[in-house]
Amino acid sequence: MNFQWRAATAEDIAFARQLTCVNMLPYYLHHDLLWQDEAFDLAWIIRQNWIICREGQALGFVSLSRDARALYIRELQIAEAFRGQGAGTWAIGQVWGMVMQERRPALRLTVFKNNPARVLYERLGLRVVGEDECFLRMEREARP
Repeated sequence: MNFQWRAATAEDIAFARQLTCVNMLPYYLHHDLLWQDEAFDLAWIIRQNWIICREGQALGFVSLSRDARALYIRELQIAEAFRGQGAGTWAIGQVWGMVMQERRPALRLTVFKNNPARVLYERLGLRVVGEDECFLRMEREARP
């Protein structure tokens, strides 16, 4: 499949918020967590956000942050109708390219323990480096 991404704009926040809520609400309910639109919106503003597209159609997004230790995938959301078509693998590949280009020490993300996306992350070289009640912390180190 031929995917592209574009920098998200302020107009994309409603799409991203709705997609994240739809995708993550079952996990929030399972773990007795509270979804808050305001928290999503505040995080969106301070992160670097990319809309994943195919043939001009938005099918998901990735939200990133950085510090001296890593590039962090804060959100990777793909609409259900487009899952299993390679968009997630493609997006992580794009982000890994950023890790290498920026010479970051690692790529990190957090995933709900019961989220099947963990299998994708492990296949792409991320490994579990920590956990808490709800989440797994995963990392792939960049080696020269």
